[in-house]
Amino acid sequence: MIDRGAVVTRALVLVPILSQHLQNKAASDGRVIRRTDEARLEEAAGLAAAIDLDIVDVLRVPLNAIRPATLIGKGKLEDIWEIIDREKVDLVIIDHPLSPIQQRNLEKEWDSKVLDRTGLILEIFGRRAQTKEGRLQVELAHLNYQKGRLVRSWTHLERQRGGIGFMGGPGETQIEADRRALQDKINRLEKDLEQVRRTRGLHRSNRQKVPHPIVALVGYTNAGKSTLFNYLTGAGIFAKDLLFATLDPTLRTMVLPHGRSVILSDTVGFISDLPTHLIAAFRATLEEVLEADVILHVRDIVHEDTNAQAEDVASVLHDLGIEINIDPRVIEVWNKIDLLPEEERQTVLDRAAIQQPSRATGQMQPVAVSAVTGEGTSILLAEIEEKLSEEDNILTVHLDFEDGEGLAWLYRHCDVLDRADGEDGIALHVRAQDKLQSELRSRFDVD
Repeated sequence: MIDRGAVVTRALVLVPILSQHLQNKAASDGRVIRRTDEARLEEAAGLAAAIDLDIVDVLRVPLNAIRPATLIGKGKLEDIWEIIDREKVDLVIIDHPLSPIQQRNLEKEWDSKVLDRTGLILEIFGRRAQTKEGRLQVELAHLNYQKGRLVRSWTHLERQRGGIGFMGGPGETQIEADRRALQDKINRLEKDLEQVRRTRGLHRSNRQKVPHPIVALVGYTNAGKSTLFNYLTGAGIFAKDLLFATLDPTLRTMVLPHGRSVILSDTVGFISDLPTHLIAAFRATLEEVLEADVILHVRDIVHEDTNAQAEDVASVLHDLGIEINIDPRVIEVWNKIDLLPEEERQTVLDRAAIQQPSRATGQMQPVAVSAVTGEGTSILLAEIEEKLSEEDNILTVHLDFEDGEGLAWLYRHCDVLDRADGEDGIALHVRAQDKLQSELRSRFDVD
């Protein structure tokens, strides 16, 4: 890890700001930069703060051209070196992807450890993972990240080269041996994660046998998902104003206002430019979202880049096969309205009220809430119930007075709309999900 015992690491955070020409080129390559400069600076500082670094400064670095060897031009490299030397910086964080060569050259140039955005996110994930599954996923992502950077670990062997016609030297042999060992470990981790995936699938099958609907929370990191999860379930999972405050998935049972039990699932937060191999590593965790009956897309409606954050979430879920902007399971949740002055809060509430639901997809109006104060959560719970009831059927179920176990089962798994006690037994009108139909008809007398 980065911290060295009790010594706090002094870090300098650099945020490359691409010229319009480079932004246009990135857009033509399919990578659209949606963030404002101020939001990127704030997020980069937040990522660094998430692993308790002593942040010396957060600097913009204007880029008119990408240098293949160092990313940054020579003049700016020297300016940054002066800051590193003066402030006794141990670590330089660059909020941009770096090639292995760029990372190695910058470390030589500045005589300091260098991390790019991907490496920093991996460090955060390594700190946050608590479960065996989370640690496996982080380790797999980290090893895939290191595969192309092995040469950095063996540059000391270059001094051993010599002799006529000596091309690779012993360093190359060591690199190849290490690469094979690394790949073997990746293969073992992938097998372990496949077992985790199968186990999670068994748990999911067991839940479907006692078919509580799944309500999954998704959103940009620090949107307030875990705080909302805690408020709705009374759970005490770690929730803090910190990027990636929680990493491992958490499941809790929650009872809706009319008595139906659902399972609420909190997942890892997303972030812009999340590397592909990180998404792949956490696919097992995110499969809970794929299987969900309702998806709550939690947005930090106060953030200046809330629309860009929503697009990033949509992009990650697209890679998983979920089109969040048209998926009929989605309810958009506009969180943190408690942070707005009264006039602005009313404006947000009015915007949510006038945003038309989509009849074509079944998506509802957004719900404005505060996960801290609970404002708006009663409306959100009603929306969840309405969403779940859309695929339900209303049936009449008959049972004997003595069937107390069956009566309790109906109240646990269905919405009991009314009950009539007659001479021959009990008749109940219930609203039940499609996946309960076969069990209901095999267990009870159903009209």
